[in-house]
Amino acid sequence: MIVVLKHGVPEEKRAQLIAWLQGLGLRIHISDGEFQTVLGLVGDTSRVDIDLVESLDIVDSVKRVSEPFKMCNRKFHPESLVVEVGDVKVGAGNFVMIAGPCSVESEEQIVTVAKAVKAAGATLMRGGAFKPRTSPYDFAGLKAEGLELLKIARAETGLPIVTELMNINDLPLFEDVDVIQIGARNMQNFDLLRELGSVDKPILLKRGLANTLKELLMSAEYIMASGNERVMLCERGIRTFSDYTRNTLDLSAVPMLRELTHLPIIVDPSHATGIARLVPPMALAATAAGADGLIIEVHNDPIHALCDGAQSLRPEEFAALAEKVRAVREAIR
Repeated sequence: MIVVLKHGVPEEKRAQLIAWLQGLGLRIHISDGEFQTVLGLVGDTSRVDIDLVESLDIVDSVKRVSEPFKMCNRKFHPESLVVEVGDVKVGAGNFVMIAGPCSVESEEQIVTVAKAVKAAGATLMRGGAFKPRTSPYDFAGLKAEGLELLKIARAETGLPIVTELMNINDLPLFEDVDVIQIGARNMQNFDLLRELGSVDKPILLKRGLANTLKELLMSAEYIMASGNERVMLCERGIRTFSDYTRNTLDLSAVPMLRELTHLPIIVDPSHATGIARLVPPMALAATAAGADGLIIEVHNDPIHALCDGAQSLRPEEFAALAEKVRAVREAIR
């Protein structure tokens, strides 16, 4: 349920209403906008007498929310969320370029790539230390050593780290990571999502290979309902009948999610296509569709990459793409 307060409501009366609603056993999510305040009521709202609340002189309107997701619902939070990662802002017009290799392979590799993508305009650095692989025989990352190498690259460039967490047991190792990524395979690992609710870090939540937008939002709800509202969503392609690309990039998800939620929306054209030459056009299309950022795989030697070299751009290719992305953003501004 949503209670919209009139503009200029006295603080004392607002506090009294909130205290009364909390006394009914409800959690209150407060969204202060420029012209109105929205109270999002979470819990058993059947106890609330809508007619009584609507009759209050400080209340503009009362609405029931039919969607199962509440905390991440734009109706609860009309203004787009800005997620801060150090000095970097994501969302509400703040666009971010996240770039780096699929997996961290060596200090020389990650530092070289980090310096290159920063020079091209990237503001966050991605790199996998723990890698979920389809085959048990494939390179699965350097794990704790990989995290240490990411920290070295951050010290060299100043770029905040975005890297994937796969297991709750590894969470203590991520204490010095700037953004925790939850991959497609863990999108519905609800125990892990609940645990992230108590983490004071931004979370980049990727859509599952065959999951709906509602399921993605419900996964975000798990994190937010547990206390962490700094969530970013990532469209990374879904499995369809297409046999020429790794996945199918669902660009319609960007404007649809924009209507449904206030959370920032990132697009991953690398995993969506699996083919390096298709990454630039899909990245530009995602930018034009209104994404809040891109996460792109970049490797200094894709042919010899230990993971996903076929979908990785070379540093010079990323630099060329970054220029085009800026041009598209200027065109749609």
